[in-house]
Amino acid sequence: MNLDEAPLPGPPASGRAGWTFLTNHGHVLLSVAADPDIRVADIADRVGITPRAALQILKDLEDGGYVHRTRVGRRTRYNIEPHRHFRHPTEAAREIDGLIRLFAEPSP
Repeated sequence: MNLDEAPLPGPPASGRAGWTFLTNHGHVLLSVAADPDIRVADIADRVGITPRAALQILKDLEDGGYVHRTRVGRRTRYNIEPHRHFRHPTEAAREIDGLIRLFAEPSP
């Protein structure tokens, strides 16, 4: 089968809960990288989590030094610290900017 003909992923046939390669933290990080002015509610919708969960993840990312937030009037702007390393020991030698670049590239 050619990659162009590969079926898109859908709900698991087994009825078990599905899984993904990226965690919600990764999805939130990529959402912020794509749009630094994104609202928490929009992050939550994009990732498929509650706004409260999105806020907690943003706090985790900020506490870890991956994201910095700045107030701009009544809005919050999130800035990524791209040269931070992944947290898991198997990827600790790599910086998150590689992941961000990978997902920022246009799809073929």
